[in-house]
Amino acid sequence: MPDLDSGHIFLTTLAPIRDGTCADGHGSWRQRVRNALMELPTAQQSPATIKSGMTSPFARNMRTHLARMFVLDDVVYNGREGHDAIASTLRSLTGDKDAGNPAIPQHTDFLNCSYLVFCADIDAVKMDGAPLPTTLTAAEQRDVRKSYAMELWRTMGEELSAIYSNCVGFDDIDTAEKFADYLDRCHVETTMPFHDYYIDDLSGAFHRLPLKALAAAVGIPAIITLLALLWALFSSAPMPVVGGNPIWTALIGGAVTFGAFVASVRYAIANGEKPLPPGPYDDLRSVLKALYVQQSFADLVIDMQGASPEEIHAAYGRWSAAHRPADVTGPSQPPGILETPRAARPTEGAA
Repeated sequence: MPDLDSGHIFLTTLAPIRDGTCADGHGSWRQRVRNALMELPTAQQSPATIKSGMTSPFARNMRTHLARMFVLDDVVYNGREGHDAIASTLRSLTGDKDAGNPAIPQHTDFLNCSYLVFCADIDAVKMDGAPLPTTLTAAEQRDVRKSYAMELWRTMGEELSAIYSNCVGFDDIDTAEKFADYLDRCHVETTMPFHDYYIDDLSGAFHRLPLKALAAAVGIPAIITLLALLWALFSSAPMPVVGGNPIWTALIGGAVTFGAFVASVRYAIANGEKPLPPGPYDDLRSVLKALYVQQSFADLVIDMQGASPEEIHAAYGRWSAAHRPADVTGPSQPPGILETPRAARPTEGAA
């Protein structure tokens, strides 16, 4: 499941940061990227950030579920690659004296420069409010990424310029179109997306493997091959049912078994790469609406403690008319905050 899964694009881009010191001599390009990132306000996700009154510029659009930017100086060294002691011993007997020798350095990967990494979980749509897709071609995914990049430029172009102006190849980027092309050049495939909003399998959304069919496709010719080999060992007569020479039967059965095994593995891999369909209410508007309704309904429950059934029934009617639970276009919670202040919610009974 690469970039697209469950109606979301899991975007990953790596932009190379300029090497060396800035032209004005004040610090390195890498440090300037860090400074620009440090100045970005986060979402209002804690008492301190709520009191600041500022919120993340990514909250200026209605497609970003989660965004993260950071500087990657180098890859992590995970230690030496393991080896099979018996295989290394056998190789050393054939003249390979370095086989398994822990004193011999192994190849280690390094980055050629520092990179600005941008990761985002976004609705895979080209227009706000459009339904989430189940599948997209590679070209359609590229169009979605381009549309999102252009939306970012329109809503937070100033912050993006302050960050990416320290990166290689950003000198002439001054329009949304150019920024989208630049970000596409920095795009790398996401191989392990993480999605946390659902999922049950009541609708059969999971792409389950037909294990019984795959086992039969591989197992039946394998059993015939085994029987043919046993028949060839203990009898010179033609095989019953299958007939013919048991050696040829075993060879043909072995070839069919191998082919079926390879095809089954490829099918399993392709099945695992299929994107899951979007879950119900999985777009950002629905998520924000759900958070909003949860809070406003909790207020109603608290306010109705000790009230009569008639009063509760009437209050629920006013609450439903004011907050419109099924209408994702509003009223709703703005992006970038965890809680909508009660004062910002419409008064029950308002149209």
